[in-house]
Amino acid sequence: MLYKKLGHSNIKVSSICLGTMTWGEQNNQDEAFQQMDMAFDYGVNFFDTAELYPIPPSANTQGETSRIISKWINKKKNRDKLVIADKIVGRSNMDWFRDNGEETRLNKKQIQFALDRSLKNLDTDYIDLYQLHWPDRPLNVFSGLEYHHKDSNDVTPILETLNCLTDFVKEGKIKTIGLSNETAWGTFEFIKTAEMKNLEKIVSVQNPYNLLNRSYEVGISEISIRENVGLLAYSPLASGTLSGKYLDGKLPDGTRLKLFGDRYPRYRTPNSEPAIKEYIKIAKKFNLDVCQMAIKFCEIQPFVTSVIIGATKMDQLENNLKSHEIKLDDEVIQAINEVQLIYSNPCP
Repeated sequence: MLYKKLGHSNIKVSSICLGTMTWGEQNNQDEAFQQMDMAFDYGVNFFDTAELYPIPPSANTQGETSRIISKWINKKKNRDKLVIADKIVGRSNMDWFRDNGEETRLNKKQIQFALDRSLKNLDTDYIDLYQLHWPDRPLNVFSGLEYHHKDSNDVTPILETLNCLTDFVKEGKIKTIGLSNETAWGTFEFIKTAEMKNLEKIVSVQNPYNLLNRSYEVGISEISIRENVGLLAYSPLASGTLSGKYLDGKLPDGTRLKLFGDRYPRYRTPNSEPAIKEYIKIAKKFNLDVCQMAIKFCEIQPFVTSVIIGATKMDQLENNLKSHEIKLDDEVIQAINEVQLIYSNPCP
């Protein structure tokens, strides 16, 4: 397993990160324990969770993913060998998510509440990487390349958010901070504000990145490289669609699209299937597993720190973990890029 520094910090994380959002919903505790055992044995030291998890979000299950992680850590006694990434919910319409029914925001009061709750759920004294799940300002973060501006005076200033996060870093409750589902403008505003006010600098951005959505490469990848703020690439298999299991209208039982299809329209667009079929052809031509090829493509990008994988079945997880063992030669990369030219970001 390859290990990389998390931004400017001295924290080293595996280039493969274990995603956990199915635990407590599609996976029970025993299955989650098996996944963590396998990933850890493969050298994965980086687990990503969120106060919202599991997905789909529910008042009945909120926090269960983190509680499962805490039980595994207490059983293994290995907290010092792990890097735990957590996320606070940003602006959303979930009025049930805070005890007082407030809109979820990134102000000082709510960060304090969310952090204390996460520390309790994870049963830990500190979180290695604390991320802002999505921005506080009005923004479409889950589909589309276009920016549609919405004026609003009801936005928590980045300075307030950074001041609060910096205080918790100084207290030792947080080691480092990062963003998620963020734009190039937002990322640079956090960097600029931190530099101007001598506050904690972000070390990462957790955004979608895969063969069907390479939009991160446009603009924000340069920020990642120049500012040492690496991408934590989530959805490297485009919610499983790159495996080909959903082609030609198939909806296998137990899969995410079968269970919660209306929540995942991003990877069901007119050009997604033609692109997926071309990537499967490339994998077959070069005797590669298409899922491993897709994950490895993300992992080798110079702006990527770690690729977040997830699975509901153990054979899926093992196959995905083994992606770090393969190599993609120049001919494979060229073939992938030729498909991208024809079907450019069909699922942004």
